[in-house]
Amino acid sequence: MFDRTYIEDAKASVGQTITLAGWVSRTRDLKKIRFIVLRDKTGDIQVVVKPDNEQLFNLDLGREDVITVTGRAVESNVAKAGVEFQADSIEVINKSAQPLPVDIMENKKSDLDTRLNYRFLDFRAPTTNAIFRIQNALLTAFRNYLSGNGYMEFQPPCIIGSASEGGADLFSIPYFEKMAFLAQSPQLYKQMCAISFEKVFTITPIWRAEKFNTPTHLNEVRQMDIEQVFSDDETVMGVLENTLVHMLKEAKEKTAEQLKLLGRELDIPELPFRRITYTESIQMLQDEGESILWGDDFTKTQEKLLTELVGKEAFFLKDWPGAQKAFYAMPYNKENEVDAKYLEETYGDVEMGDKVVRAFDCLYSGIEISSGTMRIHMPELLRERIRYKGLNPDNFEYYTGAFAYGAPPHAGWSIGLERITMTVTGMSNIRECCMFPRDRDRLVP
Repeated sequence: MFDRTYIEDAKASVGQTITLAGWVSRTRDLKKIRFIVLRDKTGDIQVVVKPDNEQLFNLDLGREDVITVTGRAVESNVAKAGVEFQADSIEVINKSAQPLPVDIMENKKSDLDTRLNYRFLDFRAPTTNAIFRIQNALLTAFRNYLSGNGYMEFQPPCIIGSASEGGADLFSIPYFEKMAFLAQSPQLYKQMCAISFEKVFTITPIWRAEKFNTPTHLNEVRQMDIEQVFSDDETVMGVLENTLVHMLKEAKEKTAEQLKLLGRELDIPELPFRRITYTESIQMLQDEGESILWGDDFTKTQEKLLTELVGKEAFFLKDWPGAQKAFYAMPYNKENEVDAKYLEETYGDVEMGDKVVRAFDCLYSGIEISSGTMRIHMPELLRERIRYKGLNPDNFEYYTGAFAYGAPPHAGWSIGLERITMTVTGMSNIRECCMFPRDRDRLVP
């Protein structure tokens, strides 16, 4: 329909007659010349209209009108890009309502709720556009890295018959004559895939009915998960650190312009990441005067403080209390010679095997961006841990039964897409990093 040239390509086509198409960012009219700033997905260019073309000079144009312009790119000492576009003809494809409900040139002038109400328009703002181009680079790098290293992508169901991880933070929905739930995790399904396909990953939405209304929580997010067999927690920590570094390197290379626009200097963490135990981290915080006890979770402030104390941009917190992690997290077996030796060397007490599980969090830039565990692959131990969590094993029989037919040891982790985007872009509210956020107050657009 449109034989168009992108603005980025037009700047390299000086002297040729071509057609550009895009949105009017702004106009500036002088007595002897008219300037139109045209924008498409590749950037913008200054379009020049001279008064000898009376029809074009007097054309009624508003911000965000969609137009095509035919003419020639010429070198310019005045234009910021060193090139401007001299128009021979302009066609108005679609007019935009005026005034605009949000200021997309400087979108921070509009409050966040208004911007989210007109999200389709807010996407055109340079900063918002930059956020999601960076997010796309992170997502693409995640998928390409794992696909290139022998992992198979799978698609889990989003409607499930019982809780994925226990707890009460589920959205219930009517499902014909039954009650169903929106999935709070792909966990059970990625394990069932891994014990057949060996190495799998998924990118999927999940829902949690937590009644939080904070800058770091949403009720619908996207998770990037892996699972693999013949692996333990240390194995998949190695996969995570290499995946994360690859994602950050790709974002730094592919979206350098967007990162610069946001004022972000992306530091790539050194490999391997440092590992510290949960017990060590509690002691570090207590030494700094923090009010925290063994068994407590960390606040956001304490996570930032830990990052300062560890002195690394990214690191792992491992060996968590079993009460803090899901029922499928593998406990240390103090009867096992290898585990007993580790417990003795690390804690000076093999009885810690009754308290800690093989779980980890990854903190990057002062924020938890991923968590993972070695999973329980023995059905009886799994049922025991389900009961330990106050849940009924009968409700998970479809899951526990899957491990009765030759399930190898396995482990995995999850990265929150919006959370890693928030960290990389430096945004203070996670809603900025979700295209169409869902929280307690927002269901549209």
